[in-house]
Amino acid sequence: MSMTRRGFMSALSVTSLSLSVSSCGSSGSGSGADVRFGYIADYNGASLLAIADEQGLWKKHGISASYKTFVNGPIQIQALGTGNLDYGYIGPGAMWLPASGKSKIVAINTLTYADRVIAKPGITSITGLKGKKVGVPEGTSGEMVLNLALQQAGMTMDDIDKVVMDAPTIVSAFASGQIDGAGIWYPLIATIKEKVPGLVEVASTREIGGSFPTAFVAGDEVEPATDEKVVKVLQEANDWRAAHHEESIALAAKLLKVPEDKVKADADNVQTMTTAELVARTKDGTVGKWLDGMSDFFVRTGQLKQAPAADTFYAADVYTKAAAR
Repeated sequence: MSMTRRGFMSALSVTSLSLSVSSCGSSGSGSGADVRFGYIADYNGASLLAIADEQGLWKKHGISASYKTFVNGPIQIQALGTGNLDYGYIGPGAMWLPASGKSKIVAINTLTYADRVIAKPGITSITGLKGKKVGVPEGTSGEMVLNLALQQAGMTMDDIDKVVMDAPTIVSAFASGQIDGAGIWYPLIATIKEKVPGLVEVASTREIGGSFPTAFVAGDEVEPATDEKVVKVLQEANDWRAAHHEESIALAAKLLKVPEDKVKADADNVQTMTTAELVARTKDGTVGKWLDGMSDFFVRTGQLKQAPAADTFYAADVYTKAAAR
């Protein structure tokens, strides 16, 4: 099913609910922040920002940052476009937005396999959701995994009763029985399981197969010199995370103000890579293939008219130059 302008704006309509300030980053000199950074409240989105604070990396590179939580990637892309945000974090389900020219990727973060299609007890397969109410945050990885699962089963969105809602609403709607299934991700699934312990995971990105990158994006108005500093901070935090897995979970949990076991359950679905590995995979074209794969998928769903070259929306030179500093 294609993403219409109406659907996109519906997905963005929860902006007012998602702009709560979660944490101020460690600061450089002066008042206020040099960069405004958005993130989603999960391990992928929060861990590097938590590490950057704890390790004093913003100050080290002469910059300061403030953080805001968002419920999904598309809302952050909107905030970048309106000048209300400088950087943000997106999962694979929002990759169609930078691919369509609405932002640029400045750093690949991880490969994630946290997305699932879940169903209420008694429904044991994706085909069991035919004609049922399925909640989905439109334009996100929740919609992505739902589309992938339906395609694999020879179905389309027309075979279900798709109910567009933001991610937090899915948690309450599933728990109260208002919907029969959902396209959603960890750690929210862990929260839902506490209320509906018998829920069934009828599809997952890990089982479907493929590479699902997460990334940090920047707005068009950000100065190149700032991009390089921010990317360097992310790279140093990334290498600390790769060397201190358990500690990174604890720091993310502290930033998110949630129990460590929930963050660990989320982190178990994440593949991290060192900066050197990401540089190598950028230079040998692997990252480009990941992004091409995502773009091809979004052409099939109608969210992109055509698949652009990865180098038109991934600032590979910014990433590799920052790593060489």
